[in-house]
Amino acid sequence: MIYIVIVICSVLGVVVGINLPTISYSYSGYLAIAIVAALDSVFGGITSVLKKNFDIKIFVSGFFGNAILAMLLTYLGEKLNVDIYLAAVIVFVGRMFTNLSIIRRYYIEKLTSKRDKKE
Repeated sequence: MIYIVIVICSVLGVVVGINLPTISYSYSGYLAIAIVAALDSVFGGITSVLKKNFDIKIFVSGFFGNAILAMLLTYLGEKLNVDIYLAAVIVFVGRMFTNLSIIRRYYIEKLTSKRDKKE
């Protein structure tokens, strides 16, 4: 079932991506930092699902809140002529790596426990 959803979403993403206009260079920094913030929320959501404490309200508020805050930091940095967005990138990417390591450990432990039960 999950594979069908992945294929449908991939096809939908390609179709939408082909038909959307190109983002102008002046807004590409905002979009990039918003995507990094949103990916951080997605990895955090996956980690919380694995830890069995996922809450959709917290996920949605974090998804949009992080993206908006990161874009506001980027805007403020541009107005002050300081690269404040780098702080957001460092924090979000650091959290993504932490969440990815938790996800990786979970699945490695799951696979090794399956293999040990077989033996």
